[in-house]
Amino acid sequence: MSYTRYRIQALFLLILIFFTSSVQAQESKLKLVFSGDIMGHDTQIASALATGNAGYDYKPCFQYLRPYLQEADLVIGNLEVTFAGPPYKGYPAFSSPDELADALKWAGFDILVNANNHALDRGQNGLERTIEQVDQRDLIQTGTFDHPSIRKSHYPLVVEKEGIRIAFLNYTYGTNGLEEKLPVIVNRIDKTQIQGDLEKAATAEPDFILVFIHWGSEYQLNENSEQRDLANFMFRHGADCIIGSHPHVVQPIRGEGAGNLVVYSMGNLISNQRERYRNGGILFELELVKGPNGPEIKNHAYLPVWVWKPQTKTGTGFTLVPANMEASSVSQLGMSAEDRDLMLQFLDDTRTRLTDRHESSAPLTAIRSPR
Repeated sequence: MSYTRYRIQALFLLILIFFTSSVQAQESKLKLVFSGDIMGHDTQIASALATGNAGYDYKPCFQYLRPYLQEADLVIGNLEVTFAGPPYKGYPAFSSPDELADALKWAGFDILVNANNHALDRGQNGLERTIEQVDQRDLIQTGTFDHPSIRKSHYPLVVEKEGIRIAFLNYTYGTNGLEEKLPVIVNRIDKTQIQGDLEKAATAEPDFILVFIHWGSEYQLNENSEQRDLANFMFRHGADCIIGSHPHVVQPIRGEGAGNLVVYSMGNLISNQRERYRNGGILFELELVKGPNGPEIKNHAYLPVWVWKPQTKTGTGFTLVPANMEASSVSQLGMSAEDRDLMLQFLDDTRTRLTDRHESSAPLTAIRSPR
């Protein structure tokens, strides 16, 4: 009897181990990283010629960010310039050298969303050429389309990786008064259209529906009532998470998980805006998990990133300094005391605002800052 009982216990233990291993094996995870506004002011274009390398080179901008982005499964950024070709120009009608697209690919970006107020800066031809240049580098883009048939067949954008299926939607409040004409399309904020798109996205049976949206008031540190109203509308109609851009400053992150998590604005990833709160932004990180309990947003965090403009022998540069750089590495950059103070001010401003319970309804992880 005892021997039989031990055999039963051993068999039960083996079954339990197998079941546990099977459950763990069935769990899939994805790390997504979202960036704010990727801009291209005149000073940035000039700096890409001042690297000492031949032609335009934007890789130095992203050299310290690249290791972090390379660890992500998907990196999504707001492309707030066109690749319309020369003459290259910054504000108010952006057209950046194609080498910026090369650098974004090199840094680790996978998806660029194009629906923003600068999508039509160089008209229909500029929009079409931007899509073409992004596509040529095997980057995925959405939010603008060169023909209605493309929007019909490829929107909402659905991406599947590691067994997790994600639908991406992208909209903008406007295009600085410029109007497109068919066949090109820029996705605009329209509740009827958004509701229809969310319903269409649901038919693709995604595990998550993520909306990247260009909205809000520039330079305002808090979201406005229109943003809150629109966020609630999109959640009611199926959005799991909303990622915002346009204000050029970091706005609150509210909510905790799928169905109510909204990042109102990530600020600037890279630009020549130097005023307080505008000289940097955050990367927002999501961990998506699909397991026995179904799909869920497991964790979320933010990484502050400051835009440093080092003065070199060949001219002014642009370099992104992420807050997860070791202090010893930061000290080796040769940053002036004034620049270091500005960087620490930005990091402290960002961390203080996003960990304030009045600003965020969920505890967030601020990836460590250099000291």
